[in-house]
Order: sequence, then structure tokens, then C-alpha cells
Amino acid sequence: MRFALPFLILLISLQPHQSPAQRKLVWSDEFNYKGHPDSTKWAYETGFVRNREPQYYTHKRLENCRVENGTLVLEARKESYKGAEYTSASLITLGKQQWKYGRIEARAKVPKGIGTWPAIWMLGTNRTEIKWPHCGEIDILEFIGKDSTRVFGTVHYSDSLNRYQSEGKKPVVGAPYEGFHIYAAEWSEDRIEFYYDDLKYFVFELKKSDKASGNAFQKEFYLLLNLALGRQGTLPGPLSDNALPSKYLIDYVRVYQ
Repeated sequence: MRFALPFLILLISLQPHQSPAQRKLVWSDEFNYKGHPDSTKWAYETGFVRNREPQYYTHKRLENCRVENGTLVLEARKESYKGAEYTSASLITLGKQQWKYGRIEARAKVPKGIGTWPAIWMLGTNRTEIKWPHCGEIDILEFIGKDSTRVFGTVHYSDSLNRYQSEGKKPVVGAPYEGFHIYAAEWSEDRIEFYYDDLKYFVFELKKSDKASGNAFQKEFYLLLNLALGRQGTLPGPLSDNALPSKYLIDYVRVYQ
């Protein structure tokens, strides 16, 4: 009997994590069509949106956002457009679909180039009411051309004193721009686990983000796919025009619960 409890603990620890096959697929876009992204699933961010980034996010412009050959293409270009020198695209599910918990997964090929900044991420749907970072942010993927052997998984939030907090990991994974890879977050009541293909590289315990008004990561979030460009003072640093045009390819996006 004295071996029973340690054996039970070991057995529990060895239980496999629930795979997507054991979950229910509740939402997806396989991009098996051509033209503009499905308007029942995606909306556009438009203009100069955040971080004083140099790109202008365009609306329903095929040069910057289109579905072709079974993939979503987000393309950043150097061109004059509405007072900007660069254009790109950002798709969001805000107003279309939101989730609390589940596995959020995308298969994507990131572009190579100094100053490129593709991302797969999520924001709390209450962002307009309580502002960032109080709404919470889940960065399933960020990739920057100047550090091209790594991928970034990060959370942003505010603590019980309303102070900004951030935590994440950036494992060295080789050359992710050479092919498609799966980027995923497993989000549950108590943690968020971040994956690059089968590599689980970061676990965030939600209790760290508890505060008097609740926990940002126990509320609904919406999804964003975008190809941003860098400047001085941003994560990817200044942009090299030699990186453009730049194409960010997404094979599918799936949400399991």
C-alpha cells in the first residue's frame, strides 16, 4: 500500500494531454475557396491601427489579402496608399465569433525578412470598454525577421494593482520560414499552453492574472491574423525594404473545445 499513492501520482502525470482528435471542432476556416476571406467569419482592421507601425491595413484589397491555392495570403507591400508608404492586412473575428477556452490552432508559413512581423493572437472582446492590457492578450505566434530562428509565445495582462504584466517564451526552433508549421494555444480554466508543432514550450498559469475585478483570461476573446511591419522601438525593429513584398501564408485556422 505504501507504493500506491506515488504510483497513482506517476500514472496521472503520464496521462496524455487531450489531443484535437478528442475535442470537438467548433469553428474553422480551411481556405478552400478563392478571393476575399469569408465575410461571415472575418472582418478587417483598417488604417494605422497600433504601435505607430508604418503599414496601412487595407479593407478588402486583394493585393494585401486574398485566398488562393488553398491558403490565406496576407501580403505586405511598399507602395503609396492613403498617406502611407506601406500596405498590409489584418483580419479579426470581432463581432463574428469569440471563444472562452479551447485549442486555437493555425498552420502557417511565416515570411522571411528584416522588419516583418506576422502574428496569430487574441484579445479580450471587452477591449473597448476596459482597454488594453486589462482585457488580456494571448500571442499564439509572433515572428520577427531579425531573430529568425525563434518563435514567440506571450501573454499580456494587468495585475491586482492594475500594473502591466507580460510573460512568455521564445524557443529556438530553426528556420520556421522554410515551411508550414502548427502554432497553437491550449487554453483551459487554469492555464494556457503554447505549442510549436509538437513542442510545448511555454505554460502560463492563469492564477497569476487574478485581480479584484476577475481574471482577463476567463472571459471571451476574439482572434487576429495580421502581418505587421516594424519601425524603431517596436519588437522587430526597423524595416528593410528588401524584405518586401512579403507574404504570410495560413493553411487553416481551427478552434476545438
